Amino acid sequence: MNMLLDVAEQQQAYAVKPVSQADILTPEEINRAQPLPAGAEGFIARSRKSIKNILDGSDHRLFIVVGPCSIHDPKAALEYATRLKELAYELGDSFYLVMRVYFEKPRTSVGWKGLINDPYLDGSCRLNEGLAIARQLLIDITRLNLPIATEALDPLSTRYIQDLITWTAIGARTTESQTHRELASGLPSPVGFKNGTDGNLHVAVNAIRASEQAHCFLGINHEGRVSVMRTPGNKDTHIVLRGGAGKPNYDAAHVALCEKLFFQQKLKPRIMIDCSHVNAQNDYRNQLRLLEDVSGQILAGNQSIRALMLESNLYAGSQPLTAGRSALRYGVSVTDQCIGWEETEKHLRKMYVKLRRVLHGRKIRGESPAGQ
Repeated sequence: MNMLLDVAEQQQAYAVKPVSQADILTPEEINRAQPLPAGAEGFIARSRKSIKNILDGSDHRLFIVVGPCSIHDPKAALEYATRLKELAYELGDSFYLVMRVYFEKPRTSVGWKGLINDPYLDGSCRLNEGLAIARQLLIDITRLNLPIATEALDPLSTRYIQDLITWTAIGARTTESQTHRELASGLPSPVGFKNGTDGNLHVAVNAIRASEQAHCFLGINHEGRVSVMRTPGNKDTHIVLRGGAGKPNYDAAHVALCEKLFFQQKLKPRIMIDCSHVNAQNDYRNQLRLLEDVSGQILAGNQSIRALMLESNLYAGSQPLTAGRSALRYGVSVTDQCIGWEETEKHLRKMYVKLRRVLHGRKIRGESPAGQ
């Protein structure tokens, strides 16, 4: 395998055709050129239903969003997906594994904005090609029958890929945004709202309440026309604890405070622990320690932690983009640091052995399917 990104090879593999960069293709045009593969619609509907059931307690499993901080090389991403699918099948009676496939990166100041915005990592901003490459990768991963998670950052780009998404995140910088709350209210997938960058939980609770309601707002339709958008509201939402203001919030005391807030608001606490970002003190190796802590909380009887998130790649660490694309190492993140695949596999198996019995005891009603 070529260990460097090859732009010509990538364009050929993902059937990217040169188009005017001044005009963006409509969602209908791109989706017609790259339709859902046979059977995908049913698989994605079942995947979303699995997460809904985990959130409401009728499925005893944990769902775990795991994968690269961001996608910059579709070839490496697809290799990761192939490995993850095998592990998902192995652990499927207790864990529901969903691949993290993030194409858009919110920046605190400046930096690479992600594969959709800049697919060749050179500032060329070839958005039409970025959208096509991103959609084709989602199609290829879906063919593996592996559920996909992403972050909804640009409200317009979601129209191009949302039919392939099982779970959606609203990030810490946008949870307070009315635009993103309205967007979430119309998404067909379950949605996780992160607490604010300052650690504030109230903004996520308010976002959950707002997105449950029907909304009417300005947006674009599938034909790319500016339209009045009407949404039904999204009841399949939850909070993501990611830490804030330099302090983690994954431990039992913070989880209890989160539960208390939800009960005060007459909401059912449904919590995902983000094992990276501030919770890991921005050290990717700390994610493994968080897995141990969260496992201990579940073993101690916690019922509200329903999900986890890990940043993981083929190889550990990260690398800068400053040296240029030709110097990039294969399978290594170009944004946040990630744990490597071997550690990911090892520690998820270890967690599975530790939690399998207690997770099966969580089952409240109904039967949950084994495997995916």
